[in-house]
Amino acid sequence: MGYQSYAATTSVAGNVVSVDVESSSFTIACRSGDVVEVFVGPTTTFEVLSNVDGVSRDRTPGPAPDPDGGDPVRDSIRRYVAVDNLVFVRGIHQEHQGRGRYDGRIVYLLQSSPGGAYVFEEPTWWLTQISRLADRWLDQLFDARRDYSLEDFAKFYRTNLNIVGRPTDDTVQECATLSRLIYGLSSAYLLTGAERYFLAARAAVAYQRQAFRTLSSDGRHCFWAHGRRATADGERLLMASEFPDDAGAIPLYEQIYALAGLGQYYRITGDWEVLADIRRTLNTFRDFYRDDEAARERGLPGYGGYFSHLDDVTFRPDSAALGPNQSRKNWNSIGDHLPAYLVNLVLAVEPLPRGEARSAFERLQNDAIELLDETVALIVEKFPDDHSDYVNERFHADWTPDHEYGWQQNRAIVGHNLKIAWNLTRCMFYLQGREQRLHDRGQHAEADQQKQMAARCLHLARRLADRMAEAAVDPVRGGVFDAVERMPDNGMPIQFAWGVTKDFWQQEQGILAYLLLYGATRDERYLNLARECMAFWNLFFLDRDRQGIFFRTTESGLPVLQGVYGQKGSHSVAGYHSFELNYLAHLYVRAFVEPDDQHRRFCLYFRVQGDGEQRTINVLPDFMPPNRVEILRVSANGVDRTEDLKPANADDFQISIDGVKPNPKDGSVSLVVEFSVH
Repeated sequence: MGYQSYAATTSVAGNVVSVDVESSSFTIACRSGDVVEVFVGPTTTFEVLSNVDGVSRDRTPGPAPDPDGGDPVRDSIRRYVAVDNLVFVRGIHQEHQGRGRYDGRIVYLLQSSPGGAYVFEEPTWWLTQISRLADRWLDQLFDARRDYSLEDFAKFYRTNLNIVGRPTDDTVQECATLSRLIYGLSSAYLLTGAERYFLAARAAVAYQRQAFRTLSSDGRHCFWAHGRRATADGERLLMASEFPDDAGAIPLYEQIYALAGLGQYYRITGDWEVLADIRRTLNTFRDFYRDDEAARERGLPGYGGYFSHLDDVTFRPDSAALGPNQSRKNWNSIGDHLPAYLVNLVLAVEPLPRGEARSAFERLQNDAIELLDETVALIVEKFPDDHSDYVNERFHADWTPDHEYGWQQNRAIVGHNLKIAWNLTRCMFYLQGREQRLHDRGQHAEADQQKQMAARCLHLARRLADRMAEAAVDPVRGGVFDAVERMPDNGMPIQFAWGVTKDFWQQEQGILAYLLLYGATRDERYLNLARECMAFWNLFFLDRDRQGIFFRTTESGLPVLQGVYGQKGSHSVAGYHSFELNYLAHLYVRAFVEPDDQHRRFCLYFRVQGDGEQRTINVLPDFMPPNRVEILRVSANGVDRTEDLKPANADDFQISIDGVKPNPKDGSVSLVVEFSVH
């Protein structure tokens, strides 16, 4: 569409291909292939990307003195703009009678100084971000406290927080959002070792278990209540969800995310009581939501996978009271197991603990690995669609795609496609490790099966990531789009379901997917996409005034603040995705982007329960390619114990605390594990 007269503020992103100081302009090439000449004027500012703390990182030296007095505009171009650099620009696009012009008003630089590393790849970037986010969450909930109790969370925790982090009129405390915050606090401790985060996570775990856990009469099953709401007559326990899509039902994704915080906290501590609740919840998944052969005894069809909802009265997935959620399966009931808790659980129990506790973990390990294999196979086999570039996300019981569900219809959520790409790549690394172990044991036929499944995982991951990069990851401005039609009928490669907006959690999926695919393939395209997505996140989603994260932005990165999108906390925002991004982006950048030798090291912090039967803890950071990382040093309670605690084999990530005297204050053993990257 051409305009006779048109003006709009928009942003562009791309690599600088030329600089024309005399005309006060430079030219960038977008990933779309568009070439934009950016004109610079006296009102143009040049800003080096800052972190969520807002601290200036501009260390760019000024230009050499000009004997003729110089020109501030041209001097700024000389100082900040260099060919090949990736830059983002916000400016004014005008068209008039067939002529076009783009005037830059803010030029965003991504390096502190010319030729330096991208600031978001420096070793402290994600550590700083997760620390400032965690500090502000705790400050806003608990003021100046530095120690926390179950009672603090009972009194002060709220799901719904306004943009400045203060409680709204709704007093609800949702279990899944509390668990997601526990995940964030646990991840902050894993990366930084800050005592404050551990103490808050421990108190929050105690409150989740005390306030939301409901056990079956035989003690084998655990259901987690949707939430609690304070009223004038006391608290009311809410078993069924109040979220509109799930109202009156017990959705599986809420039960899954109730384990997100417990799983990450268990990785740190080896807490046996927390593990007991994880076991019980897995029993609930298997005995109430799973549609396998055993389910046929309860009158269910047995087509495989997991139903998305249960009736809160009959505890059946086929109850007519569920309405549109009756006998349905969806992305959340299958794929959310992996990132929410299952990867962490497998990391925690494989290999099995050594010593007397070993036999008690064998069933749990088998169940966790079986669930991982099952969900991976279902994603690879059921979700792709030969007639669309996007996966199917909702299904009937027999796996027929459901394209008539409520708001979704035949639409795709871009972030779900990238989430699949990310998690299938993670699981490919796991399958490669299993393949290697099977070959070492002479089980070559079984090893070949793992090799084939790993190849299928990578094939689908690349297919989805490549398609998203073509259109659904904005090729002109950067950032991941939201909801689109799976079958565009508007003559365009992409058809937006509603607005051209970008949500925070979908940026996370894009960053992690492309970072990990770069680690798996060494394809520079994926690294460039990851950097573009990291830049968009750090430029436009960080709320530097309040040390928070914006939920949604426009296509150009301006925050959307109406309604729920202006809240710091809600059913969909809970201190989870942003913390998960900080945690895993730090690991993936350190492990795969190959910084300078001095930066090929990172630490994780553990706080092992010293009085339990489990005397070992597994410390592998995430599913990694075989031989990618190894333990370099280990300290226990502040003392270097590398000589006696570091495993003898480089591919062994299990550390024993036998012989380490627990801290007399709380009976724990504080471990600091330093890793090196090959």
